[in-house]
Amino acid sequence: MSDTDEAEGADEAEEAEEVEPVVELGDRVDVAGEPIARVASRLTWPAARSDVVNQEGDAAIRTPDGPRDLDDVLADADIPLFESRSEFVTTVEDLVGRGPVATE
Repeated sequence: MSDTDEAEGADEAEEAEEVEPVVELGDRVDVAGEPIARVASRLTWPAARSDVVNQEGDAAIRTPDGPRDLDDVLADADIPLFESRSEFVTTVEDLVGRGPVATE
């Protein structure tokens, strides 16, 4: 490959970058609470419900209806021991719902 071929390839790449449309993201809106996956990533499994409440109970998690404290959510759970991260996340999502999170 010659220097000329490399220069032509670089020019084509620059042209391709210039032609692509710019994606506008809009205004940055803060979302209250944390994703449940982030809270789950800080825990070790299996985990007793009481241990989860002691370690992360004061965490506000994101729900479709707005932020909720994790200890309030887990008070409604009938599971004393979460065998895995996925069981914990599924249980919490079953209690609070799934869907878009309110941004305001």
